[in-house]
Amino acid sequence: MDKRFAIFDMDGTLVDSMVFWKNLAPEYLSSKGIAHLPEDILERIKPMTMSESAALFKQEFGLTGDPEAEMNAMMDEHYRNDIPLKPGVWEYLDQLHSRGVRMCVASATAEHLMTACLRRLGVLDYFEFLLSCETVGVGKRAPIVYHESARRLGAAPSDIAVYEDALYALKTAKDAGYFVVGVYDDSAKSGWQAIANIADETFFSWEEAL
Repeated sequence: MDKRFAIFDMDGTLVDSMVFWKNLAPEYLSSKGIAHLPEDILERIKPMTMSESAALFKQEFGLTGDPEAEMNAMMDEHYRNDIPLKPGVWEYLDQLHSRGVRMCVASATAEHLMTACLRRLGVLDYFEFLLSCETVGVGKRAPIVYHESARRLGAAPSDIAVYEDALYALKTAKDAGYFVVGVYDDSAKSGWQAIANIADETFFSWEEAL
């Protein structure tokens, strides 16, 4: 990557958080004393939002309270305490920093959680700012979060590398004129060949990228 600017996704790209999201439903239901789940329940919730999953859990298991808020609180704790940096990320960021590359993070995760997580992991200071899709009001199926990042960096899309693990996000950035780097994550394994077909650069690990 020879660009002077870089926009990084966080979940599945910089941090190894997707397994925590994958295990959230079983973890939450176990906390409610529901250890043995119906065989189809995890498949049914795969395409659902958090709100839809919470509604299903209330209906299926007769839960009281606010399952959505409780699951969000569980993930908050994971971001603050458990989620690890992917191996090689610190070294890669330090290498870019030493070359004068200006960097930021654009993520679907809320900014206060990004801040807490990246500060705990010791890489927050490499980034000029963190920008959440919540802040711009739309997810990565539209390029707004990338364009706002580019505006803040004072750079054109063609001068910026966007690092993502998700095919749809890479496609959005590519179509909007950015240089796109596909970062492998197990959660996106099924789309890896498609990612390789559209990305300007790909790697399986940050150590490989070094």
